[in-house]
Amino acid sequence: MKYKLIALDIDGTLINSSHQITDGVKEAIQKAKEKGVKVVLCTGRPLKGVENFLEELNLKEEGDYVTTFNGALVQDNFTKETVSHLTLNYDNLVDLYNLSVDIGCRSHFYDTKTLYTFNKDISDYTVFESYLTGVHLNSTTLEEVPKDINMSKFMMIDHPEILDECIKKIPKEYYEKYTIVRSTPSFLEFLNPSANKGNGISLLAKELGLSREEIICVGDANNDKHMIEYAGLGVAMGNATEEIKELADYITLSNNEDGVAHVINKFILEER
Repeated sequence: MKYKLIALDIDGTLINSSHQITDGVKEAIQKAKEKGVKVVLCTGRPLKGVENFLEELNLKEEGDYVTTFNGALVQDNFTKETVSHLTLNYDNLVDLYNLSVDIGCRSHFYDTKTLYTFNKDISDYTVFESYLTGVHLNSTTLEEVPKDINMSKFMMIDHPEILDECIKKIPKEYYEKYTIVRSTPSFLEFLNPSANKGNGISLLAKELGLSREEIICVGDANNDKHMIEYAGLGVAMGNATEEIKELADYITLSNNEDGVAHVINKFILEER
């Protein structure tokens, strides 16, 4: 099978534990691109939180795309045109904020460019998220939020053991109303019910005229589940969760062992 697109998660996949892209991974990505294969970053991060990686990997040229907010936003990196943006509205915000208060969990949320929180005592996790992604943090009130907001995602955030208990209290109907993914032990994300990484890559594939059999998706965490299920070749990192490893068609090396480069070398650069 000749693969024409590889979708890469960022945290725990593309970057190592030092939050860096190694030279080996960079080299493999450039060789794949030179061969005409589309390399698409597919992440839970907001668009601003991937800009530096797109620059570093030379992925802002004509024909380059990115998938952010766990598949909610798919965008052309060259023209800046939106391929798809599956959002939540103000009523969803009120609903999810009330739920977070009821179950005792802190929260924050994004539009396309800003991270918002209602917490006066701002969580360390919110501060870290703002720092990690480089996104402006805005402390606000429900009354101040524009009623026409297009919310990319809502997040419940807390210490893992607190979040574990909060998750147990979420009514079952919320899993029908929203896509709910746990991207890290401290982050639970709520998206438009049609938004997930798999659907984001599927919508991009449709735009590009590609079949799922021509696509590789690589990830490590449970928010990568949908794209690994969707892909013609679903790949789990060596450091992936057990759930993701069980779903995957292939398990590569860890993010500290150039696992992404190993996948590209094995399935794209070597003629199979």
